Amino acid sequence: MTRDISVLIVDDHPVVRDGLRGMFESAPGFTVLGEASGGIEAVEKAAALDPDVILMDLRMPGGAGVDAIRELTRRSARAKVLVLTTYDTDSDTIPAIEAGATGYLLKDAPRDELFTAVRAAAEGRTVLSPAVASRLVSAVRAPGNEPLSAREREVLTLVAKGTSNREIARVLFISEATVKTHLTHLYAKLGVKDRAAAVAVAYDRGILG
Repeated sequence: MTRDISVLIVDDHPVVRDGLRGMFESAPGFTVLGEASGGIEAVEKAAALDPDVILMDLRMPGGAGVDAIRELTRRSARAKVLVLTTYDTDSDTIPAIEAGATGYLLKDAPRDELFTAVRAAAEGRTVLSPAVASRLVSAVRAPGNEPLSAREREVLTLVAKGTSNREIARVLFISEATVKTHLTHLYAKLGVKDRAAAVAVAYDRGILG
C-alpha cells in the first residue's frame, strides 16, 4: 500500500486554506500536515513538518512566496514546491520557477488537475498550467539574440549563483556601477527586466550550464 502524500498549505487567506485543506482531506492519498499564512512561517513549518509537497501562494504579507522558495532551495529542503496562485504574469512565473518551484498552477485549476499536479510534484515532475507554460515559452523566445560579451557572461554566471552586485564587483575587481551597467546591457540582450528572468532565459538558451 502506497504512503499518503503529505502536504503543507501556504496562503494568507484563511478561507482559501480551509478550502484546500477540506479538498485534500476528503481525497484519498493525501495528508495535510499543516498550514502557513506567509513565506517566513512556511519555511519554519517546512523544517518542522517535512512535507512531500508545499502548495505555495506568491504574494503574502507574511513573506513573499518566491523568497520562501529561494530559502527552501538554499536549505536543500526535501519538499517539492507547487505554486498555486492567481498571478500568471512574467514577473511572477519566471522568478518562482527560477527560485526552485517544481510547478506552477493557477487557483482556477480544476480539483482533479490540482490533485494530479500534487502527485506529479511529489515525484519531482514539473507541472505548469497551460497559461503559464505559454508565458514561459514566450519569455524564452523574447527578442534579444545579440551575443553576450565575455564579461557579461562572467557577471551572469555569478548572478546565477545568487551573488550580490557588491560581491560581483569584489570578485571581478570592478565597481558596483560597472556591474549595474553590465546587467543593464545583458538584460537588453536577453530581452528581460530582472536578474531571475535573465538567469532563466540564459539556461533555456544554453548560455549557462
